This record gives sequence, structure tokens and C-alpha cells, in this order.
Amino acid sequence: MRRHRPGASAVEPHSGLADEAEGYLLAHAHHGQARCEAEDLCALMPWLTTAQAEEVVGHYVRRRLDVTRQLLLATARRADELRQEYEARYSDLRRALLRRHAVVACALLPCAVGAGTLAGVFTR
Repeated sequence: MRRHRPGASAVEPHSGLADEAEGYLLAHAHHGQARCEAEDLCALMPWLTTAQAEEVVGHYVRRRLDVTRQLLLATARRADELRQEYEARYSDLRRALLRRHAVVACALLPCAVGAGTLAGVFTR
């Protein structure tokens, strides 16, 4: 699913409805895939009655969707952790770069003043 990024173009359309629709379609696809897998499993067990097969399919689909949900949540948590780590590192690097530029500017300013003074002295 998409997330609005700070600094992303304001022209880029972002709709919560689109995200919900995408999530619904993904969930529906996972549900269909889990149901097909469960039905294939039941086909390997011909001794099951229709009611038993439906119970196995229902249980398999519920369990599979629970596992998928847990994996997606864990992945989203990890992605958020990584984003926070990268943002912190980026912030540290920006501060270090700013400090270096400030030091260089502070060092160049006296040199420029001294050079200007020397040029003024030699041109008299």
C-alpha cells in the first residue's frame, strides 16, 4: 500500500479510498488462494464428508489469513523501524555536514579579510 511521503509532489493524488480498495483486493486474493489450497488439500483426503471438508477448508482459510496478517504486521513494523533508523542517520549526517560547512566558512572568512587587507596595503 502507498503512503504519503513528506516532500512528495502535491500533484500526486493520494486517496484513502484507493488504499482501502487496494487492501480489500489483496485480502480477497489471499482469501481465494487460501481457499484453493484448502480445497486441494481436501481433495487428497477423499474419506472426508462434505461437512468435514467444509470445516477443514474454513479452518485452513482462517489460520492461513491469521498467519498472513501476522507476517504483514511484522513486516510493516520492521519497515517503520528501518525508516526511523534511516531518518535518524540522515539527520545525523546532515548535522555533521552543516558543522563542517560552518567550520570551513569560519576559516575562510578570516582568510578573505586578511587577503583583502593585504591587497589594500599593497595597492597603496
